[in-house]
Amino acid sequence: MSLFARLSAYDEPSARLAGIGLMLLAIFMFSFGDALGKFMVATYSVGQLLWLRACAALAVLAPLIWRQRAAFTQLERPWLQLLRVTLSTLEVAAFFLATVYLPLADVITYYLAAPIFVTALSPLVLREHVGWRRWSAVLVGFCGVLIALRPSAQTVSWPAMIALGGSLSFSLLMLITRSLRATPDIVLASSQFAGTFALGALLSPFGWVTPSLGSLGLFAAAGFISVGALLCVNRSLKLAPASVVVPYQYSMIVWAVMFGYFVFGDVPEPATIAGAAIIIAAGFYIFLREQRLGRKEAVVSPPV
Repeated sequence: MSLFARLSAYDEPSARLAGIGLMLLAIFMFSFGDALGKFMVATYSVGQLLWLRACAALAVLAPLIWRQRAAFTQLERPWLQLLRVTLSTLEVAAFFLATVYLPLADVITYYLAAPIFVTALSPLVLREHVGWRRWSAVLVGFCGVLIALRPSAQTVSWPAMIALGGSLSFSLLMLITRSLRATPDIVLASSQFAGTFALGALLSPFGWVTPSLGSLGLFAAAGFISVGALLCVNRSLKLAPASVVVPYQYSMIVWAVMFGYFVFGDVPEPATIAGAAIIIAAGFYIFLREQRLGRKEAVVSPPV
């Protein structure tokens, strides 16, 4: 019996604890993968990172893709699937491009605003009703983004705009994913890696640096970590209710600060910490509000 199968056999309290543990593990893995990506793009181009990372991830997913290959021939709304892959590819590229110039904690802070952007865009994209309480939380969260961004003629930079644009793309990606619930998980995950593979293959020849054997191992590790973290997130959501495990995704900012400080020597600005705290509080309120209203929430998983 596999480890995940054993976890599924637990009683409800144990399953919830296992779900929380898997979510915390997944967030650590995602954060570690992000830090590893930031380390690699200091030497190699973002295109190389996207391509080699996707190669490793698709190699790991290949058995699952083959096993469920029939699902790829029966896609719902193919053009919307293509738009989803495009947005996913752009937001991952934006994330790693922003980490070239910004501390990891800053980039993660902008991406933590995704639940707020999802709520703000839901009336336009999905025709969903958003009440005044959640609109208030959206405005508070946006204030947190402004505090973290520290907008002025001297502080607003292109890297910050790229990170914010990536966060908005991630939000649209989540909205489209919400409308494609019938699509199997393996199709959603593998298509995202296929998108980064294609963009990476297109961009990597420009500024190509031949990687050493050790660097190839790090690229492969980045891909393996992303797949492992994604599997942990999915299993966590099957073991415990989303309302129990999803808030633990906000622990990403803790890891981002720690990796940024100990690996890259980045000391977070007080404004970044304050903005992140406001964003987390607003996002957590929105999540609890959706649970109270009985709405089927979109799970905002970290970028893959």
